[in-house]
Amino acid sequence: MPRGVATPEPRQQLFAALERVIAAEGPGRLTSRAVTREAGVATGLLFAHFPNFDDFLVGYAVDRSFQISSAAAGLPRRAGTGTVAGNLSDAVLTTPLPTLLAVTRLLASRPALAADVEAILGNGSAALQALERATVEYLVAEQQLGRIPAGADTEALALAVVGVLHHVAITDGTNPVADGRIRRAMTALTDGSPAVAS
Repeated sequence: MPRGVATPEPRQQLFAALERVIAAEGPGRLTSRAVTREAGVATGLLFAHFPNFDDFLVGYAVDRSFQISSAAAGLPRRAGTGTVAGNLSDAVLTTPLPTLLAVTRLLASRPALAADVEAILGNGSAALQALERATVEYLVAEQQLGRIPAGADTEALALAVVGVLHHVAITDGTNPVADGRIRRAMTALTDGSPAVAS
């Protein structure tokens, strides 16, 4: 980018570039130069906003974890509306799959980042942990309404929901079939009895 030209929302531009680098090359090829090259900006732009590359990665993980948490927060309020499978699908797909792919791959390759996120956002806030917590709350609310069998293990079901999302995000987060795979999986997970699917 030519000197003297303002970069709109540079942090988000850099975060989006990070996601594209991970999607194309994996987290092992992640460097400040790879990110800024992908963003089409000078390397100095990254260091103008972050003291070092590790702080940039923490900033990204916190930003995306907050996004996921915010998207999941409304799920429990959907209890009693629509279908259980539809509500779960909509909630897990609110965050774009390329973002989920990047943040899950990044945290898997750098486990210490989860602790950094939790130090800023609180316990159980890193990436998909917030979604799991919101899913448990949602399923308990549906259970109280009789739309999920009383004996259903809501914590295990929430873990399965997040596990499906994690797997699909890691294996085909940028593939157009990913959305359909997740929706089919949510239906299969909640199709154990007529009460769950209703």
